[in-house]
Amino acid sequence: MRIGIVGLGLMGGSLALDLRPLGHEILGVSRHQRTCEQAIALGMVDAASTDLALLTAAEVVFLCTPLAALEPTVGQLVPYLHPETILTDVGSVKAPIVEAISPLWPNFVGGHPMAGTAESGLEAAQPHLFVGKPYVLTAIATTPEIAITTIATLVQQLQAHLYYCLPTDHDQAVAWISHLPVMVSASLIAACCNNADTKTLKLAQALASSGFRDTSRVGGGSPELGVMMARFNRHQLLHTLCAYRNQLDQCIAWIEQEDWGSLESQLHQTQEARPQFHSALS
Repeated sequence: MRIGIVGLGLMGGSLALDLRPLGHEILGVSRHQRTCEQAIALGMVDAASTDLALLTAAEVVFLCTPLAALEPTVGQLVPYLHPETILTDVGSVKAPIVEAISPLWPNFVGGHPMAGTAESGLEAAQPHLFVGKPYVLTAIATTPEIAITTIATLVQQLQAHLYYCLPTDHDQAVAWISHLPVMVSASLIAACCNNADTKTLKLAQALASSGFRDTSRVGGGSPELGVMMARFNRHQLLHTLCAYRNQLDQCIAWIEQEDWGSLESQLHQTQEARPQFHSALS
């Protein structure tokens, strides 16, 4: 199958690394000629260009651009596509993207692989990034069955765990387990930097170990991606942030009141609840 990938960064590059060895022909498009040359030199793609016309022969196209660029990119891409070409994306917000792109291209299947790292760019791409990770498809009533089946087959070839849900349900769920953690993690880093005196901050930086590393990881990721999460999933993110603030207020109250029993009870509950978020532990 001829597969186009628009955006040769972490996600696009990782898709190329996994799909090409499976026998698919990979056509990559990037805004930067140097990235195209690098992708070819590394054997990630069969051909690469800064020109979307390269994708004229593509049967499936993965859109791996930032969220804000998805709709404009599809508008520019449509003149080059065969009517039966299937489009899908990897964006972390689905409802506004599906709503915007489906009228432009009926053969569009919203997608979101729940995989990634704090790094970005083609250099961050890695093989087997999607193995064992959730990959959500957010088809709607008008999505052609052949488009859903085709993308589902490719997801299964990536050895990801395939899930289906509505775009709005997806956005509600990821607000809790993806977008909220980014804001909380970033706020943790900011609080440390803004509220500790210089001597304490330097000591804290020297002593920081696995606990701080784990809780701060996603807050140290791409600022552009964080802003796009907030911008495109604003309502759901605000809801989760307010709920988290209320939980923090409760925790502060227990400590102020020296209510160690209530605090311990809460910690027992969270200890038992954490394993239920199984994908985060794999």
